[in-house]
Amino acid sequence: MTRKRAGPQVSNWIFDRIHRSTIVFNDCREDPLLDRMALDLRAEDRMMVITSAGCNVLDYLLCGVQHIDAVDLNPLQNALLELKVAGIRSLDYATFFEIFGMGRIASIHVLYREKLRSQLTPTSRQFWDREIGLFDGSRNGGSFYFSGPCGRLARWINIYIDSYVRLRPEIDTLFKCSTVSEQKSLYERSIRDKFWSPFLRWIAGRDLTLAMLGVPPTQRRQVERGFPGGVSAFIQSRLDNVFTKIPLMDNYHWRIYLFGCYSPECCPEYLKPDNFERLKTGAVDKLAIHTDSVSRFLARVEMPINKFVLLDHLDWLADKDNQELIREWQAIVDCAAPNARVIWRSGGLETDFVNRVQVEVGGSQVEMRHLLDYHTDLANALHEKDRVQTYGSFYIAEIMKNSKIRNITNVG
Repeated sequence: MTRKRAGPQVSNWIFDRIHRSTIVFNDCREDPLLDRMALDLRAEDRMMVITSAGCNVLDYLLCGVQHIDAVDLNPLQNALLELKVAGIRSLDYATFFEIFGMGRIASIHVLYREKLRSQLTPTSRQFWDREIGLFDGSRNGGSFYFSGPCGRLARWINIYIDSYVRLRPEIDTLFKCSTVSEQKSLYERSIRDKFWSPFLRWIAGRDLTLAMLGVPPTQRRQVERGFPGGVSAFIQSRLDNVFTKIPLMDNYHWRIYLFGCYSPECCPEYLKPDNFERLKTGAVDKLAIHTDSVSRFLARVEMPINKFVLLDHLDWLADKDNQELIREWQAIVDCAAPNARVIWRSGGLETDFVNRVQVEVGGSQVEMRHLLDYHTDLANALHEKDRVQTYGSFYIAEIMKNSKIRNITNVG
């Protein structure tokens, strides 16, 4: 008899328990190289970005935008970004790379006490006073990137690779392949069948596993509605894409999962020497960090925003709290500059719940489908090149409230 999966209440309880009072994401799962092309970033842009681990926030700053507001409801995600900003301002590049590139440095306690702590907000200071040892190499397999729910799962996968299926030499070789065809051949010949044991396939679909990955039950349902075989098959298909279609030599997103550290040649842009100096000499001063919901933050914004980065955040609201989804889109529409651009991702292969959200514009109730001008071809083309391959779909849209609302009649 097939055992039934836990119901929604149990799934929500598991997710909430794992994500309470912890850094959920210690790296970003969205490919900023694609975001740059999707957003067409320019010097006059004012951005609102959901913080996550802060890696992509720093990447966008390197594009020379005017200002970024990083917003996250989880104060510990902001604490991680604050620590990075403090390091940029007060450390040399080599030391900074040891901390955030290698994920460990023995002297972190001294560095924190003497150079970093005073720059943090009280909430972030309280957290790092207790948890700065995550960077000293003594815990979590020796790397910060193996801490937290996502990191612990990554560490477990590495133990599985090293001790259970014994594929470490093959994984090492995979990241040294000079062509995608070499990767594909090695993966299909020596890795895939051995790696995807029945046990791993079973584990991949568990609520506990998905909660550790930061996948809420609402997002799971988005995947299950559109992908044959469910979540486990979806995860395997994404990994197959990574290893057979996407170059790995510079794929730092997967290097961090499978090695627990970056390398100087394979790392986010903010960890490269020249970019570190650009951030230090002024770019990072264009950043403000806010612990709040997106809707509450946008309700008090004074300057129009023309670029919004919502990550996969909308999936979290799709079924759980439709009123918050409405409040958020109302706030986005209200503070958006003319032709503002919004990007987001979804676990589902196709989703239309955003289109059905109703907001008020000019005294009329209007569905978002009438206000969003989608760049579907560009989004699909970029999604195929995504180095992370975490999501089922990618969306790029402009908010056309001023030009389109005049053409809408009998909207209800």
